[in-house]
Amino acid sequence: MKLVYVFDAYCGWSHGFTATLREITSRHPELPVEVVSGGLFTGPGRVPIREFGHVQGANAAIAELTGAEFGQAYEELIADGSFVMDSEAAARGVAAVRQAAPDRAVELAAALQRAFYVDGLSLSETATYRTVARAAGLDADAVVAAFEAPEAQTAAHADFRRAARFGVTGFPTLPAVDGDSVTPLAHGHATADEVDERLAAH
Repeated sequence: MKLVYVFDAYCGWSHGFTATLREITSRHPELPVEVVSGGLFTGPGRVPIREFGHVQGANAAIAELTGAEFGQAYEELIADGSFVMDSEAAARGVAAVRQAAPDRAVELAAALQRAFYVDGLSLSETATYRTVARAAGLDADAVVAAFEAPEAQTAAHADFRRAARFGVTGFPTLPAVDGDSVTPLAHGHATADEVDERLAAH
């Protein structure tokens, strides 16, 4: 059995789920966790952030419920309104860091979310992956090369298809996968204790 964390690096609720996921992985080191990008803002969904009028209200709710941090640099991006969230670029970045350190995928996914939601860095920019890779002690040149390689786009699209096969309709979603059996443990928000209860029942 393994856990599959289907998230989007540009999803505030996924950012809010970081602490729960960290706690679950520390409680269950025996369970491998696969990180899959879901593709929230792709195609015609890639529009300036000002077109999502609910963002600030949602972020306030996320912060209150989960304690997640939203940094000043990120708040300035929201206030400006012209920033475009591109989930395909972010998924390419997730694929690049996942390739560099597969056993640290959960930690690195959180680092990418922190880069955006706290530091206000674009997940479409090469420089962001260089910064995150260096902070994580990874080979920054290798991560950047992987982000820019055509294979990263292939991996991103494979992630989107995988999320769709799991029937994921929102992020984050955390199913337990055991062979052909898929059991949802969390969708949107859940505490570590709630996930544990569902895991025990499963």
